[in-house]
Amino acid sequence: MSAQPILEMRSITKEFPGVKALSEVTLTVMPAEIHAICGENGAGKSTLMKVLSGVYPHGTYTGEIYFRGEEVQFKDIRASEAAGIAIIHQELALIPELSITENIFLGNEIAKRGRIDWAEAKIRALDLLARVGLEEDPDTQIKHLGVGKQQLVEIAKALAKDVKLLILDEPTAALNEDDSEHLLDLIRGLKGKGITSIMISHKLNEIEEIADEITIIRDGHTIETLDVKAGGVDEDRIIRGMVGRSLESRFPDRTPHIGDVFFEVKDWTIQHPQVPERLVAKGSSFNVRRGEIVGLAGLMGAGRTELAMSIFGRSYGNYLAGTIVKDGKEIVLKDVESAIEHGLAYVSEDRKQLGLNLLDTIKRSIVAAKLSKISKRGVVDDSQEFGIAEEYRKQLRIKTPSVDVGVSKLSGGNQQKVVLAKWMFTDPDLLILDEPTRGIDVGAKYEIYTIIQALAAQGKGVILISSELPELLGIADRIYTVFEGQITDNIPASEANPEALMRSMTSAKKKANA
Repeated sequence: MSAQPILEMRSITKEFPGVKALSEVTLTVMPAEIHAICGENGAGKSTLMKVLSGVYPHGTYTGEIYFRGEEVQFKDIRASEAAGIAIIHQELALIPELSITENIFLGNEIAKRGRIDWAEAKIRALDLLARVGLEEDPDTQIKHLGVGKQQLVEIAKALAKDVKLLILDEPTAALNEDDSEHLLDLIRGLKGKGITSIMISHKLNEIEEIADEITIIRDGHTIETLDVKAGGVDEDRIIRGMVGRSLESRFPDRTPHIGDVFFEVKDWTIQHPQVPERLVAKGSSFNVRRGEIVGLAGLMGAGRTELAMSIFGRSYGNYLAGTIVKDGKEIVLKDVESAIEHGLAYVSEDRKQLGLNLLDTIKRSIVAAKLSKISKRGVVDDSQEFGIAEEYRKQLRIKTPSVDVGVSKLSGGNQQKVVLAKWMFTDPDLLILDEPTRGIDVGAKYEIYTIIQALAAQGKGVILISSELPELLGIADRIYTVFEGQITDNIPASEANPEALMRSMTSAKKKANA
């Protein structure tokens, strides 16, 4: 006799004003399995999980949910947690100023005679931390932990509630390779203990490696469920289901037209803002030509982001030495405003914290970096603002019913397009793009690559920072490698391969020639 599903979602339909996010979606998950959900940005994956977990309560959608053989109608998250369902969102819901113990038991306190039993809570926290493989003092404040460890605290928090079904939304999006592998091992371990997991991820290699079944959602509809155990499921097969076509190439074709060197950084040395004896950039030198896409490759902590931010108006660290030359003249970029005035733009790796104000509309976000272009005597021209935002909406194919919508309502890929539009509006000569495709799906990535190539074709220079070596190899004309704050190599795309890059990313022996 075959096992009964632990979860069935039948004909789930969810609408927002002007948008049908889900239409007759079905999902069946078997017990003690890892079930992946894949789809492009805006396909409805996160919306479906928010319906399941009570974020969108019963009554705000149509359809039925059966959990462990019984129909459930969750009115809020607390109700789904009481049934044994826990969701870990992409934006972690931990309170930085509280300790690990306080976060684990927040809203689920261990009490005796009406008072919290902190001694028992700490003992339980130690046990839960051991279960997720995290060796930390339970009294440590969350703000002192890296993102990978915070993910483990979130899972410990779920285990404290006797979870039967764990939902993970992009759990490895912000993690390095080691932390990602540790988390995937943990999910496998939970499966061995009878806990079912639903995992949303754009990292198809991880999905292929860990999932028992994969349900693909496209444009708010269930397309198919693939049985990974049966074989024949690879990244290309998943992509075909996600985008409705086969992506013969992950990267658009391009014939580069590269001009002369117009931007140079020489002997750039930057001190860590809190640790004076640590240099995050050590005598770094590199250049960019017009029409060229230059990659920056390095392992987590190598100093790529620190280098980029310090160049962009000294927005990171303490400047010690070095010069910047643009169009043959030395320039001094003492702040972000002067960097923008000199034709630089910087797309941050953290679009939600540094790239966007999530309280703003799309149109306000797009013009935010250079309001002077559409202002007279300090007053913004509303019609110009709307017209410019509409142009970028069409040009970049931002999926939204209106540019008056808040950016927080957009999917990750569409938010990233808004950030790109914001900096394109400043008409820069050099764009620094820090992890521009992190956390977005393969279809949206292709569109972002097309935009980057179009900017290079206009004669602009592009610096592309990416942790994905295939991305750098697929789109960059030249790649600099960074190790412990030093630029260690300068490799033309024609000579680059993963092995050569990894060698230079893990050793400071070779010095690059800018």
